[in-house]
Amino acid sequence: MADKKVMLTEDGYNKLVEKVNYLKSVRRIEIAERLKAAIALGDLSENSEYDDAKNEQAFLEGEIQELEAKIRNSDIIKAGSSDTVQMGSKVVVLDVEFAEDGPQTFMLVGSTEADPDEGKISNESPLGQALLGQKVGATVDVHAPAGIIQYKIEEIKG
Repeated sequence: MADKKVMLTEDGYNKLVEKVNYLKSVRRIEIAERLKAAIALGDLSENSEYDDAKNEQAFLEGEIQELEAKIRNSDIIKAGSSDTVQMGSKVVVLDVEFAEDGPQTFMLVGSTEADPDEGKISNESPLGQALLGQKVGATVDVHAPAGIIQYKIEEIKG
């Protein structure tokens, strides 16, 4: 089965590469030291420290493989100046019903980088899907668990 393309901003791509390098150069060594210390205790059949370290090592290797696959299959998002919302765009929106709360700014990113606390929303999220391809002044309906929320696009930044 072909791996799914992963949409990343340049910053997100660099963070993934940095994390893989950290896991390989620091965490692998830490776990190897734990294993060595556990082996020194003897009798591996009843050595819970050894079992824990082996489990952590397996988890770490799985995480490294997953991150490396994302890096291999990544498409870097480069938003240019555009009058329509696209991947990588920063979009200033206003909740039509609660306009007094003021505008909110979101950046459209791939699901790997999505972090609502930082204003990064996935293109696969209901809001992300509603915003893609829209222009300034458009009002979009977002189908959320709480019902339909209307947002007006105030500004699009490249």
